[in-house]
Amino acid sequence: MTRGSTLPAHRLSPLSGRLAIPAQTRTSPAPLLDGFNSASADAAHHTLLACLRSLRWARRVADHRPYPTLEALLAASDEAAYDLAPADLAEALAAEALPTLPEDTYGAAHMALGAAHAAYEAKFGHVFVICLDGVPQDESLDHVLEAIRSRLTNDPEDERVGAAEELRRLAKQRLTDHLRGAGL
Repeated sequence: MTRGSTLPAHRLSPLSGRLAIPAQTRTSPAPLLDGFNSASADAAHHTLLACLRSLRWARRVADHRPYPTLEALLAASDEAAYDLAPADLAEALAAEALPTLPEDTYGAAHMALGAAHAAYEAKFGHVFVICLDGVPQDESLDHVLEAIRSRLTNDPEDERVGAAEELRRLAKQRLTDHLRGAGL
């Protein structure tokens, strides 16, 4: 007994000059990424180190170019920042400075921030970092003072995690600002 197919034979209809599968076209990445994606390794590292002073982070982000979208680049930036070892984090923190206050900030605010930062640095051994992305300029001082006072209650390990998160956010903000403003 021979076994044959139990399925009916199907025939494709003639295509009459049309493609069966729509043509696929590759679109170029967002224009603001063109310069970054095509830059030399040294130029890309230089750009990235301006965003976060971690050699490991900059190498990881640069080595995975080209990025198809800004979102893909920012996701890679996040992933590389989450993987920072304690020495990498210390390297990045050593290059940070206190957030700048608005020009019209009164002297007492500078003293309050200076005192809070001195206490923070004495406790944790590094500069206080905070990302002010999305905080209105006129609220930045209050936001910084509130955050530094709040984070002074952290234990060193919790603060290391918090500082790493702020560095990650700063790196993304700086990278986005750089690409939108300067275009490498």
